[in-house]
Amino acid sequence: MNKPVLCLLLTLFAAPLHAQTFDVLVWADEFSVDGPLDTAKWWQQHQLPNGTSWYNGEIQHYTNRDTNAFVQGGSLHLAAYKETYTNQGQTKEYTSARLNSKFAFTYGRVEIRAQLPTGVGTWPALWMLGQNITEPGAYWQTQGFGTQPWPQCGEIDIMEHWGHNQNYVSSAIHTPSSFGGTQNVGGQYVSGASTGYHTYSMEWTPTSITFAVDSVTHYTYAPTVKNSSTWPFDLPQFILMNIAIQPSIDPNFTTSEMLVDYVRIYQSSLSVAEPIQPSVRISPNPSDGTITIAYPAGPTSARLLSTQGQVLRALNVDQPQVDLTAFAAGTYVLEVVIDGCPEYARVLKR
Repeated sequence: MNKPVLCLLLTLFAAPLHAQTFDVLVWADEFSVDGPLDTAKWWQQHQLPNGTSWYNGEIQHYTNRDTNAFVQGGSLHLAAYKETYTNQGQTKEYTSARLNSKFAFTYGRVEIRAQLPTGVGTWPALWMLGQNITEPGAYWQTQGFGTQPWPQCGEIDIMEHWGHNQNYVSSAIHTPSSFGGTQNVGGQYVSGASTGYHTYSMEWTPTSITFAVDSVTHYTYAPTVKNSSTWPFDLPQFILMNIAIQPSIDPNFTTSEMLVDYVRIYQSSLSVAEPIQPSVRISPNPSDGTITIAYPAGPTSARLLSTQGQVLRALNVDQPQVDLTAFAAGTYVLEVVIDGCPEYARVLKR
């Protein structure tokens, strides 16, 4: 069979490019080394965003101290304390930690195995914000990515727990169309949320966002109309983990911890037919930035695609080096057309 005919058959019977199987682990922290937080992966956000306090009436100081965020016994410990602490000219009676991941991505599956703190007035959360949020002191703001305020940047709440409603966990979506007391919310009761570990997960595709605990789904957000008001979720987001303290805190509260066994992010591998021949070579792969492509003989065009088939960049086949510095970490697809037939290769950006 000649190559054009084989190419046509492969095109007809290939799996669709938008098929979602989140099977590649692209980023993780297993918290396996005792000691301080891994600052190559996490940013301890502690700047008061308005100079005096945090949002939602929270009454704690977030700090960048090891006492509020450290690794011990195979888990991350996020610790909230009742203590008098002065910072940035403000004295508060509680301290805690708020972490930003130094990794942002678009579409994928997040799994966080955690044990939650206790106490009326505690408010732990595992959540996500748009990399483009304009928020003083947030990691990506300090890196020059801030262009959109909240809620225009989008917020994905994987897990929230309020100490006054022990064992009930909630997931929510905040967008310009519904935010604050958002209507886009769901949850479930989790037996022993604060006495054992449970896996909180979020699966994000171009059409929906689904939440589960220990593989039991409790909410899916999939708006019929997707625009900037209902769906600001086609751009990278990053992970946050924190324990907030509400004014309703139990006066007898002294300390409680959220323990995190691991954080794992998965994305899709290439969901199209394998190359007709393994003729496209990429190095290094995975890459931290620039890749070099060794094209086979006779390419007519080349493009970099998302795993959902979106064209991200047309490439010059006469230029073997491609700079991926501006791309978020994750899996991409290199498409090279030879004699009218496309060949594909996976590209991993760290």
